[in-house]
Amino acid sequence: MNVGSKTILIVEDNEKNMKLVRDILRHKGYATIEAVTGGEGVSLASERRPDLILMDIQLPDMNGIEALRRIREDPALDVVAVIAVSASVMPDDQQKIVASGFDAFVTKPINMKAFLDTVQRHLDTGRA
Repeated sequence: MNVGSKTILIVEDNEKNMKLVRDILRHKGYATIEAVTGGEGVSLASERRPDLILMDIQLPDMNGIEALRRIREDPALDVVAVIAVSASVMPDDQQKIVASGFDAFVTKPINMKAFLDTVQRHLDTGRA
C-alpha cells in the first residue's frame, strides 16, 4: 500500500503533542492536516475528507466527543475512522470515550509502535 496517498487529520491543541504526532506520521510517509480546536477539526474534516482522523479529547472550544458527534452528522465522513487520543487513562474515561463512537483509543504519552499499528489498521479497514 502506498502510504503517501493517505491523509490524516490531527486535531490537537498542545503544540508538543501536535509536533510529535505530525513528525511520526510524516516520517512514515503520511500527509497530515492539522487543527487546534474541535470546530476547526470538524470544518477541515468536511472540506478535506481525510482518510483518518486523530482527535484529542480535551480541546479549547468543544471536547473531542462533541467534535466526533458533528463529524458523524456528515454522511460523506461516515467511512472515516476517528481515533481518540487522550492523556485520560482512567478506565471509566476510556470506556466513556469508546462508547461515544470513537473507532479506537490511543493514550498519551504515545507508544510509537502501538500508535502506528492502530493508525495502519484503521487506514486499512476504515470503520468496522
